[in-house]
Amino acid sequence: MLFNSFEYLIFLPIVFLLYWFVFDYALRRCKHQLMLQNLFIVVASYVFYGWWDWRFLILIAITTVLSFLSGIGIEKAPTQRGKKAVMIANIAVNLGILGVYKYYDFFAREFAQLLGIESDFLLLHLILPVGISFYTFQALSYSIDVYRKQIEPCHDIVAFTAFLSFFPQLVAGPIERATNLLPQFQRKRSFDYATAVDGMRQILWGLFKKIVVADNCATYVDTVFADISNQSGSTLVLAAVLFTFQIYGDFSGYSDIAIGTAKLFGIKLMRNFNVPYFSRDIAEFWRRWHISLTTWFRDYVYIPLGGSRPALPARLEVKGDRLKARYTKCIAVRNTFIIFLLSGFWHGANWTFVLWGAYHALLFVPLLLLNKNRRYRDTVATITLPDGTIKTKWLPSLKEAGQMLLTFALAVFGWIIFRAQDISQFGEVISTICSDSLLSVPWLRNRFFYIPLAIMIAIMLLGEWISRSSNQAVLSIIKNKLSIVILEICLIACIYVFAPRELTEFIYFQF
Repeated sequence: MLFNSFEYLIFLPIVFLLYWFVFDYALRRCKHQLMLQNLFIVVASYVFYGWWDWRFLILIAITTVLSFLSGIGIEKAPTQRGKKAVMIANIAVNLGILGVYKYYDFFAREFAQLLGIESDFLLLHLILPVGISFYTFQALSYSIDVYRKQIEPCHDIVAFTAFLSFFPQLVAGPIERATNLLPQFQRKRSFDYATAVDGMRQILWGLFKKIVVADNCATYVDTVFADISNQSGSTLVLAAVLFTFQIYGDFSGYSDIAIGTAKLFGIKLMRNFNVPYFSRDIAEFWRRWHISLTTWFRDYVYIPLGGSRPALPARLEVKGDRLKARYTKCIAVRNTFIIFLLSGFWHGANWTFVLWGAYHALLFVPLLLLNKNRRYRDTVATITLPDGTIKTKWLPSLKEAGQMLLTFALAVFGWIIFRAQDISQFGEVISTICSDSLLSVPWLRNRFFYIPLAIMIAIMLLGEWISRSSNQAVLSIIKNKLSIVILEICLIACIYVFAPRELTEFIYFQF
């Protein structure tokens, strides 16, 4: 079920009303109220997820049961080695399921091509379940956190199932941690009108970014990338820029809708995007883009590998400081490439994603070696006052504007790699961009359409800029009630006028 579909428009109000007015109000004196409320969330989530294909429910149920039992197994294992064995077993099984569905056919084709044989008899032709990468990583984090004693194992299968299948963030994140989300299903939730209104406004802003900006950018991008050989360099550059806005509007729009929907049910999800296109270097970009995935790899891969400050082997303890520093930097570079390559490959079974990850690693490593990867921890064009409050400036400095423009250009180049169907198509795109046709006028299917699209992109960027130092969408930080109403009406009108005739899936559903 798509967030931008008519079915969801019917589904969400029904679930909302039943959730609060049946399983909250009508059952207040029932001692099992919380359990029934969570059970209703589970049923609604399974209906939502099974709308694509009911067979997908089998896999998420298996992941849920295995992860639930792993937490109890870790708790009851008498030795540390036994606890670790249970955790590793759960990781192995869940990654095995993910690997078979997402990567088996890819490696089978590559293996057959390497041997020069036909691959058809090796392929399984399995349908990739929607959101499997997201809920698998969420399940893995639970087992690891229980093993690390960062959270107590859950003994309530209903609450745990609700945690792992919560429909707003089930298929495209944010990838929640059990330490944040699971306790919210273990305590009573009360309806809060202000939070619900805030959630509705965030949903509206997300729909605007998805339907008005992302889907209309997609009409141009998809047309151009479907016929690369007949495009000019200027057309491909324009398509790359529009894809940059498309993927941001699409994915951050989904996150806004998910976070806003969760607020309707008294659940707080983590922020997944924090104005990444206003970053001043690529390290800041990655602290602001797909935050739930970036921090997942940081906490569960990068830091366990040693991070940027690995422990020194005993043989190096007696060596000089220069040798120690060199070893530390080598390990940090290695770990950086590992997480970026894994992050790229997480997105799908295609060498373009691996190349995309390697490209960003190459951009990140110089900042790491120069100890500049953490220099921009604040938000651009803001001032932190002595009392800790943040004061925003309307415009960035010339230096900040130049840094943002350069970082944006580097991100656009990376998105060309990401969008290409394969390495050869990426090479064709770059060779065309580097040709004389770069100086030609780009192709526009309907010149009069792209002026409104440019205005809609500008509105999106302006809204993100205004709310850049807040955890809320722009609609929630405006204080004047009349201004809010006018803006809400304008956004609804834009969605109605500019909505494509056909529904467009969210890009990250395929990952």
